[in-house]
Amino acid sequence: MLIEHKHPRLSVLRQCDLIGLPRSSLYYRAQGEDAWNQQLMHLIDRQYTATPFFGVRRMTAMLNRWGHAVNDKRVRRLMRVMGLEAIYPRPRTSLKNQANPVYPYLLKGLAIDRPDQVWATDITYIPLQRGWVYVAAVMDWFSRYVLAWEMSITLDSSFCVDALKRALGLGTPEIFNSDQGSQFTSEAFTGVLKGAGVRISMDGVRRAYDNIFVERLWRSLKYEEVYLRDYGMVLDARRGIGDWFEFYNHRRPHQSLAYRTPAEVYGISRVQGSGTVTGAATAAIAPVGLRPPCATAAVAMRMNPS
Repeated sequence: MLIEHKHPRLSVLRQCDLIGLPRSSLYYRAQGEDAWNQQLMHLIDRQYTATPFFGVRRMTAMLNRWGHAVNDKRVRRLMRVMGLEAIYPRPRTSLKNQANPVYPYLLKGLAIDRPDQVWATDITYIPLQRGWVYVAAVMDWFSRYVLAWEMSITLDSSFCVDALKRALGLGTPEIFNSDQGSQFTSEAFTGVLKGAGVRISMDGVRRAYDNIFVERLWRSLKYEEVYLRDYGMVLDARRGIGDWFEFYNHRRPHQSLAYRTPAEVYGISRVQGSGTVTGAATAAIAPVGLRPPCATAAVAMRMNPS
């Protein structure tokens, strides 16, 4: 167990904070899936990452071609558990709640030419050897910088709200864009944005590429980290994904950014007043420790200039 209920010095709430786990998730007891269903879910995740335009029928056909005797009904149910919806051309990890208000799409024709002009968010499914978790991230569109991320074993809105609050600790965007998932249309989430004076934008129906930068982030995360590691436990996933986000932000050059890193373009790695960029080698050789899941930005700001 990651949480020790009778720890002599740390309360349960403090232990949850240290590993970035919402306390509500600690007490959740999921029914779980058997080993075969979990294997099917992992295969579905890999295929959907490679071909996000595959719906239930094509996914079922692929599984049958691989020797798994499965029908549409099972595949549809498993994709729903994973948070994947086959209506749109891309995976929809957060499903719409008809009772929540939807905001207009504000990015059509907008020239995005500076950091903190537009932020975006999304959720993805992360497979484990036995089970799965979900990851939510907040990204600055212009620089592709991941401002914050959170992990949860459930698809409630609390871990999305936590990621948003952490991101707002770094700055405030003019516009915040998301899909119409229930996590992002909830009052808990939109209320934080309204309180910060942020204009809310939501993807329209059948607009497959409105949040394309975050979709590309998930694709890179899975092919460069998740599928190579095959995490055994939630803690393994948290450490591995945390290290990858730090690598992505501070050491991974982007072709679309003229081979600069997102941190350089966003400006988070520049020391105020000096104009110098912090040394990436310091982070590269730093030992892996148990840290809050979206501490990458805070780590970068504390680093000494090279």
